[in-house]
Amino acid sequence: MKRNPRKIVDSTLQFAARRNVPVRYNREHIATTIEAMKRITEIRARRERQFYKRRMAGNKVRQRELDRKLVEENQHLLPRERASERLAREAEEEIKEAEELGVEAMDTTITAPITKRQRTRQKLLVGGGVEESMDVD
Repeated sequence: MKRNPRKIVDSTLQFAARRNVPVRYNREHIATTIEAMKRITEIRARRERQFYKRRMAGNKVRQRELDRKLVEENQHLLPRERASERLAREAEEEIKEAEELGVEAMDTTITAPITKRQRTRQKLLVGGGVEESMDVD
């Protein structure tokens, strides 16, 4: 069943449309009207949040796929894997394969330690030469 979106009217909008009708002053009526206005703003805000969440629901998956495509196309711009990292990854893969096959690995030590490359800050001296200062991570 198709619905015409122009014909669907939100009840909060109907309440707002009656605001120009003159009403005789009644303190209780004014108090209930103010409470109703507060409640209506809460309902409207909740509906707007729900609408936004529904509209943005598939964005995480879509963005992740776009990111993967970008990485795939620009693989040459990424830093290359170090030999120690590659050896560690290969050793972990071998351990996982051995566990899947049910074979217990006898010696599963990683021979190449994973180290972080450290940079040093250098100053050029006036008389020539280089002075090394503190390490920078």
